[in-house]
Amino acid sequence: MMKLILSDVIAKIQDLPSLPIVVLELMRNLNDDASDTNRLAAKIAQDQALSAKVLRLANSSFYGMQRKVGTIQQAITILGFTSVRALVTASAVISRYQQSKDSPLDFPAFWRHSIGTALCAKTLAKKLSLNQDHAFLTGLLHDIGRLVLVTYSASHYQAVIAYRTEHDCYLFEAERAVLDLDHTMVGRAIMEHWKFPPLILDAVEHHHFLAGENIMGLIAIVNLADCIAHGLDLSADAADLVPPLSASGWRKLNISETDLMDVFRETERQFEEACSILIE
Repeated sequence: MMKLILSDVIAKIQDLPSLPIVVLELMRNLNDDASDTNRLAAKIAQDQALSAKVLRLANSSFYGMQRKVGTIQQAITILGFTSVRALVTASAVISRYQQSKDSPLDFPAFWRHSIGTALCAKTLAKKLSLNQDHAFLTGLLHDIGRLVLVTYSASHYQAVIAYRTEHDCYLFEAERAVLDLDHTMVGRAIMEHWKFPPLILDAVEHHHFLAGENIMGLIAIVNLADCIAHGLDLSADAADLVPPLSASGWRKLNISETDLMDVFRETERQFEEACSILIE
């Protein structure tokens, strides 16, 4: 089987499932907290399925609100614009990428792991006083390149999974061996196409990068959250392996054992409810 060329995959991005216009607009304004919330709330509300899912999340234990959130505008007022933006994006991406009959990737297991990583990353960011919504989005989308590769060529990705089974290796190692690229490179490419900011792009691209001094903030959080989600077996995938933890990232996060136990408990507490809402 021929290796894939990243530029060819990127050229086909426009043929992949597209995101709603309102989500693309939210991404273009990811670092702008002064966006016209009334206008965006009205646009979100026009997509009934999307807004219903966002409101279910807003009223779940994910946020633990004391009173019911009834409208998108109310959600923005109570939760904040960045939190609602994260929920809208999460809901839209998951609904756009669903398993086809010939797909070699287990989509429910994929999304369970992604949601677990997102919840874990958000909780870690809260403990470390970093941006929780950026952490949640990056955790959710850290493996999005796998869905792009599967959508681009199911047969190529079937060969990746066969290689992993034969060599009992990490999936990203099998991707590199079979395709000559991996999901982190492709993930960065599609998220760049969606206009995500460089901070999130770097974390998606480098969450398996283990050496050197560049394991900072968000990259270290996603690397650790990815390891924890695998370690907790949240995907329920029998072939799952816990990826390597960045030693330098772990040192820089400097998270205490007590806080780490809190992260485990909080992730598991929110996990099933979040999955039941986001994966339908």
